[in-house]
Amino acid sequence: MNEPVLHIRGLAVHLGGREVLSSVDFDLRAGELVGLIGPNGAGKTTLLRTALGLLPPHEGTVTVHGRTARQAQGSVGYVPQRHEFAWDFPISVAKAVATGRTHLTGLLGRRTARDRAAVDDAITRVGMDDLRSRPVGELSGGQRQRVLVARALALRPRVLLLDEPFTGIDAPTQELLSRLLTDLRDEGVAVLMTTHDLAAATTLCSRLCLLNRTVVADGEPAALADTDIWLRTFGLDRAEQLLRSLGVTR
Repeated sequence: MNEPVLHIRGLAVHLGGREVLSSVDFDLRAGELVGLIGPNGAGKTTLLRTALGLLPPHEGTVTVHGRTARQAQGSVGYVPQRHEFAWDFPISVAKAVATGRTHLTGLLGRRTARDRAAVDDAITRVGMDDLRSRPVGELSGGQRQRVLVARALALRPRVLLLDEPFTGIDAPTQELLSRLLTDLRDEGVAVLMTTHDLAAATTLCSRLCLLNRTVVADGEPAALADTDIWLRTFGLDRAEQLLRSLGVTR
């Protein structure tokens, strides 16, 4: 099997004096689309932000293509939750997407033909060509999500991290993003997404990683039918609901 592009070992992360992640071991390889599943407060977003080099590990190591997460920041695409972007800022779709290349160009760097081509390709891939000049503040929720995905794709990353990409979007956008993520996987991009949409995750992902401060289980969806795994991840009530959605009964 190919070497992991994202390699995490013994990861512990503390926030505000509280341990949010503990003893996390996780690998992501090129051409994988993995769903990161867990309850609110399980540390999913913290794991993504640590993999991006935005949060320092308290213990353990995180490497991307053999480099530290901070050194690799310019090669990892990130799609945050929509509330993390300033939608009231007076900027067009095209300019918002272009900010995805800031790690390469710098805040005041002159954009080259290569930069412009990457932005144009990203906008096309999310079906926003006809809206490239529209202010981002005028967009619908689904359109805003497409902008965030295009912004990450403008970097032309080999690793793509997405935080709840299917939350609060319309059906056409969910269908487009599902196809796009599958295409990226087939192109050899390593994709990791957090999601509460278990149906979408089991349809799209070949692997699920169940997280609750540490990795509870990691494997193909069909291999995660053990009730105890879901109980340890979510607790009784939520586990029962998720097991039914997978067609598993206790």
